[in-house]
Amino acid sequence: MIEFHLDARSGLSPYQQLVQQVRHALRLGLLSEGDQLPKVKDVVASLAINPNTVLKAYRELEHDGLVAARPGVGTFVTATLNGGASFAVLGPLRRDLRRWLSQARKAGLDEESIEALLMSTFRDSAREDIA
Repeated sequence: MIEFHLDARSGLSPYQQLVQQVRHALRLGLLSEGDQLPKVKDVVASLAINPNTVLKAYRELEHDGLVAARPGVGTFVTATLNGGASFAVLGPLRRDLRRWLSQARKAGLDEESIEALLMSTFRDSAREDIA
């Protein structure tokens, strides 16, 4: 089961962070069809947020066809976003990325600098792929 967290520095509202975390978990294969999302009351208790925030996130995911609410039972994953990528493929990439992150930290980069470098490199790479 996914465990939500909030980052006040992310620039995203709490509901958007919840949606993003579910989408990431679906892409990485951490959530599969049939898995249950945490109950609203549990998310509210662990994050100290308004129940409407969690409900809004779950409604957006439901509107996108990724989850379905079952009244009295919970909210369950109905689709994934991993495009067939398996842990066999993602595992080695994740290890390489962890090594790279360690090198970046040793080089003195903080979290924001690492994120900026990743995003700019990602955008540059995408532009090169289009050209």
